[in-house]
Amino acid sequence: METVIEEIYRTQSRRVLATLIRLLGDFDRAEEALHDAFAAAARTWPVDGVPANPSGWLVSTGRFKAIDAIRRRARFDASLKHIEDSLYSVDEMEMGEMEAIEDDMLRLIFTCCHPAIPADAQTAMALREICGLTTEEIAHAFLVPAPTVAQRIVRAKNRIRAANIPYEVPGREALPERLDRVLHVIYLVFNEGYSTSSGDAVVRADLTAEAIRLARLLLALLPHPDVCGLLALMLLQESRRNARSSAEGALVLLADQDRSLWDHAKISEGLALLSEAMRTGEIGTYTVQAAIAAEHAKVPAAERTDWRRIVFYYDLLLAAQSSPVVELNRAVAIAMAEGPSKGLELIDAVLRHRELQAYHLAHAARADFLRRLGRRDEAIAAYETALSLCRQEPEQAFLRKRISELAAASERQ
Repeated sequence: METVIEEIYRTQSRRVLATLIRLLGDFDRAEEALHDAFAAAARTWPVDGVPANPSGWLVSTGRFKAIDAIRRRARFDASLKHIEDSLYSVDEMEMGEMEAIEDDMLRLIFTCCHPAIPADAQTAMALREICGLTTEEIAHAFLVPAPTVAQRIVRAKNRIRAANIPYEVPGREALPERLDRVLHVIYLVFNEGYSTSSGDAVVRADLTAEAIRLARLLLALLPHPDVCGLLALMLLQESRRNARSSAEGALVLLADQDRSLWDHAKISEGLALLSEAMRTGEIGTYTVQAAIAAEHAKVPAAERTDWRRIVFYYDLLLAAQSSPVVELNRAVAIAMAEGPSKGLELIDAVLRHRELQAYHLAHAARADFLRRLGRRDEAIAAYETALSLCRQEPEQAFLRKRISELAAASERQ
């Protein structure tokens, strides 16, 4: 039963939290209610069994736990009485009809992305509330101190409370001005699922599926080329999920994946959405990234990948959105097109700027170039640096395997 509850927490707790935030009108109160609801589940489900609608049970239990707590406090603080009264006013039918509730996760994203909240705080808060990442994990992802992340989240919640920011999806006229930030958050949710920042799995399918679902909802609300492009990108990337790890959970590189395991329905849908996004002539950064993913999806074998065309797309992406990570990915593409020497030259230039010094994938890519050039000792050192920075167990195992293989090859000589 403990395993079942842990799985429900991992896959459903963020949706439950989103609904509790709407019902209780306060982030901190909702988080406390969420924890109280799961504590109650741990006590009662082993005896009574898992309810038919676990999310509905958790929302209802969390809400009434919050009402009880506020009632107790209201005996000593009259200012809380109006809060207690407002929580009783929710239509009880709504509690039993979870599927009929307008999507609370999308409301949560729009609330986190309100223009009154600073951009860095929007991102931190969204990853905390939507993905359930800890402040330490968010800090590691953005290479900033954990206390800084915690302060940003606290300030964002205070801003929402002080400004009385509504918990809602805005009207159509207000959607375009908030679209970029909302798309960015959905993209971050997908990325955290596609390549988890820590833990024992390569992929968190619950997060990738949630990001795709939210993008579909957003596309229905606002048909826009950028939404099409992002949804295309996520579908094309998600199509490879079943091939990205072995039966034992080990990481499988793109070049080594069994392409018969790819989801060709998702590839077809992604390619159709990509064509629609490009047809408008408004080609945004997500659409360019989708075009890169499409180059991999369209070919039956890794050796037939058109790396020069991928380099062309990275040139476009770099011109539109200059960043060290894009430069890193472009260096990898150039190495595949022109050889590891050129890739090493480019990646060393990227690392000299220092923004990616703590990014394990930069050092792993550098190590791979050195390995392919036969510079084993340098490759081992680079892999060890990557390993010291990596927090995902399958990637750690892959890096250890590379180090072991190179060390064994050196001993044989």
